Amino acid sequence: MFLYKNKIVITGGAGRFGQELKKINNKYNLIFPSKKKLNILNFNLIKKYLKLIKPKYLIHLAGLSRPMKIHETNMKRSIDLNIIGTANVTKVCSDLGIKLIYFSTSYVYPGLKGNYKEESPLLPKNNYSWSKLGGESAVQMYKNSLILRVCMTEKPFVHKKAFSDFITNFIFHDEVAKILFKLINKKGVINVGGKSQSVYNFVKKYNSKIKKNYAKKMLNSNYPLNPSMNIRKLRKILKN
Repeated sequence: MFLYKNKIVITGGAGRFGQELKKINNKYNLIFPSKKKLNILNFNLIKKYLKLIKPKYLIHLAGLSRPMKIHETNMKRSIDLNIIGTANVTKVCSDLGIKLIYFSTSYVYPGLKGNYKEESPLLPKNNYSWSKLGGESAVQMYKNSLILRVCMTEKPFVHKKAFSDFITNFIFHDEVAKILFKLINKKGVINVGGKSQSVYNFVKKYNSKIKKNYAKKMLNSNYPLNPSMNIRKLRKILKN
């Protein structure tokens, strides 16, 4: 049973999903340290802070995501924030016995045929997804952990056009926030998203004026067209 008294530290609280979690903070004992208090590149600072706070859980959102091209143009920053930073957090959580929940991405899958299960082979196609898999590698070594391979987007959808040939599992940030705490005591890997469909079909349910564009024309081979995930495991957990 999940109790309010359990302290949960959130790294990366200033990000888009972190802001969504702040909206439901009255339901849970969520703590959002500033970068000055918890810098994921400073191992000693992480340890000092978490020793003081003594959380039961740490949800690791901090890292580098958008714009995606920054992982190609600034590889060192990508490595620092997504791989080394995650390794630092994992080591401290291991030292202190804190349950670690790591937000990864559906892009760690090859993206060629879709319907990828949690145990499917992984093959990133760009530096962003390699950096997230690098973070996963550290987290996998710590048994008191949960990796969520998440496919989520802002609400409302921020673009005027949506890919009609890119198949994914988009789910809005607020929906992920609602189900996160039903997953928090699980371990291993869970795919988190919605129905497999094109981005266009997902968006048009909420915005009838959305226009089509085509990923095949706009994206290069570093972005395969079908990274969709099998979410049967998630659905089974949420039914119980």
